Amino acid sequence: MNPAEWLVRAAATAPDARALMQGTELVADYREFARRAAAIAGHLHSAYGIAKGDRVAVFMKNSTEYLEALYGIWFAGATAVPINSKLHIKEAAWIIGNAEAGLVLVSDAIAHGLSGVLEEDVPIVSSDTPDWRNMYGADPLPAPVDIDPNDMVWLFYTSGTTGKPKGVMITSGNLTHMTLAYFSDVDQVTSEDAILYAAPMSHGAGIYNFMHVIKAARHVVPKSGGFDPKEILDLSKELRNVSMFAAPTMVKRLVDHAQASGQNGDGIKTISYAGGPMYMADIIQAVDVMGDRFVQVYGQGECPMGITALERQFVTDRSHPRWKERLASVGLAQSPVLVRICDEMGNFLPSGEIGEIVVKGPTVMKGYWKNPEATEKTIRDGWLWTGDMGALDQDGFLTMHDRSKDMIISGGSNIYPREVEEVLLEHPSVSEVAVVGKPHPEWGEVVVAFVVPTAQGADIAQLDGHCVENIARFKRPKEYRLIAALPKNNYGKVLKTELRAQLKEK
Repeated sequence: MNPAEWLVRAAATAPDARALMQGTELVADYREFARRAAAIAGHLHSAYGIAKGDRVAVFMKNSTEYLEALYGIWFAGATAVPINSKLHIKEAAWIIGNAEAGLVLVSDAIAHGLSGVLEEDVPIVSSDTPDWRNMYGADPLPAPVDIDPNDMVWLFYTSGTTGKPKGVMITSGNLTHMTLAYFSDVDQVTSEDAILYAAPMSHGAGIYNFMHVIKAARHVVPKSGGFDPKEILDLSKELRNVSMFAAPTMVKRLVDHAQASGQNGDGIKTISYAGGPMYMADIIQAVDVMGDRFVQVYGQGECPMGITALERQFVTDRSHPRWKERLASVGLAQSPVLVRICDEMGNFLPSGEIGEIVVKGPTVMKGYWKNPEATEKTIRDGWLWTGDMGALDQDGFLTMHDRSKDMIISGGSNIYPREVEEVLLEHPSVSEVAVVGKPHPEWGEVVVAFVVPTAQGADIAQLDGHCVENIARFKRPKEYRLIAALPKNNYGKVLKTELRAQLKEK
């Protein structure tokens, strides 16, 4: 199923329904949304030769144009390559090159200078220029290009412990099953609903658009283009029936603002939270302040939004004898998948025992782009090895006891220490470095770099400037500690557990 078919159907049955909105202002109804997507697809074909299976990168801030770009790409039968708008242009350029993208759709504000760092001469079209509006006048494709369930439509780059991002190949079948599972396991959607894009549309927030297109619901981008608690609460009161995806840190900020201003989230229907650990005290406070509006989802790039879900009834229940244990879990396996716990040898473990979480089902990725070795390591006998540790209780609720060993989650964004370490090691004053996460009340964790300087010493301001020049700001260490030596075991492996213990001591 080509996702653009869902848009065509919505436009046929509800052409006048509000589709794209900036705040409370209407940008396009479903008739116009579908027309623009078809015209963009026609332009991609005629002007840039984009054909079925080609990759088109999207390096844009949240905007209504973002959805136009996605559906134009899919209408053309091509694959969308969403790139986190917070990435450095050098990081974006690497992804564009690795994906062998034939075109890049950008926002000028974040992509300034991108053409200068691309290794290949790739065409770039900005949503901030007349070129974008000119696409609306192109000859539209008469219908979405036919694609098969196993055809890749979403190439999502997730960082790995090797230091370079890996391209996760998500097929139309993956997205179809994920979308249908939302209706059965997460929430219902009606034409009266609105989805609010406050988190990056390149990630979970954007991938939840499909359910709302199918039901011809509203798609709303805040005028700020991002997450502002006051703006969201004010918008929700006016728009009504608002759903949104939010990282736990966003939920915490929203609830704190609501409580301080005497509000209860009026107008918000559902907040799906994921992307990091939600502390028990925080979700209890959230329900106390805002009521029955919360659902938890557990997934990862390799199985997008599609592993488990903790439905609102379990988030709000206080009558079950084990309600706290259930609230601390990430819920039950979603309908299309099997979830098991394995030991290192691949043996399934009984309930209550901790091991690695493995998943099998039609929401699991096709594999890693141009990386068969990583694919074989991650998918074994059809099971996706998530790298996350957890345990299942007797009722099937999954509790995570750890996550990928060294990954840092800050503000809902995944940060792999190896990426930061490799950048710091490029600086001539750095001999050795180890990066760990430090607990933070607002962001969940922040990045801390333990640096062993070379003989001439290191200047923290210079190290910070080096990071600013080479990696996204959200990955940049918030604290640098200069030390004489890194703690290591007898095999020379850095003991990051000791470094984390030092942070707790101080």
